[in-house]
Formats: sequence, structure tokens, C-alpha cells
Amino acid sequence: MMNKAQLAGLMKQAQAMQDKLQRAQEELANLEVEGESGAGMVKVLMTAKHDVKRVTIDPSLLAEDKDMLEDLVAAAFNAAVRKAEEVSAAKMSALVPAAMQGMGMPGGMKFPF
Repeated sequence: MMNKAQLAGLMKQAQAMQDKLQRAQEELANLEVEGESGAGMVKVLMTAKHDVKRVTIDPSLLAEDKDMLEDLVAAAFNAAVRKAEEVSAAKMSALVPAAMQGMGMPGGMKFPF
């Protein structure tokens, strides 16, 4: 059974972990990733929190088939979302194991964030 000092230490570690996770969320909101399609002719710039900042379309595509352009835009968005997810997962997974080990829990557990 835990004594008061152990419980206080555990609460302090939990608060520190929460603070680190909050800072990581703020960093992800400012971290930008870029997805592209059509050999870079369509680009989507977004934050790792999925806020789209810019869509760039090569002018030569504006005279092309509308359906093809729409497909390229969708592909670029999907590529950007995948990069954002990868960056987010890497950042969060780096924080969780260290924090859990500090609280005496195994570090190999998987979490949905």
C-alpha cells in the first residue's frame, strides 16, 4: 500500500506528464508538414494538428481536366494528413514511455494517441 509521500510523488509525476503532453500539443499545433501529389504540382501545407495553411497548385494544371486536378488535390491532402499523423505519433510516443517509467509502469504499452 502507498503512503502519503509515495502518493504525493505519484501525483507530482502525473502533473509533470500532463504538462509535457500539453507542451507537445502546443508544439504540434505550430509544426508544419507538407503533402504533395503530381510530382509536386499540387502541395498542401498544414500543421500537425490538421489546420491547413496553404494549398499550392501549379498554374499548368489549371488548364487540365477538372477531375484530374481534384484527384491531385485530394491526394496531396491525404499525403499531408499522413505526415501529420506520423509526426504526431512520433512526438507523443516519445513522451509517454519516459513518463510511465518514471511512475514505475512498463514503458512498452501502446496508447491511442
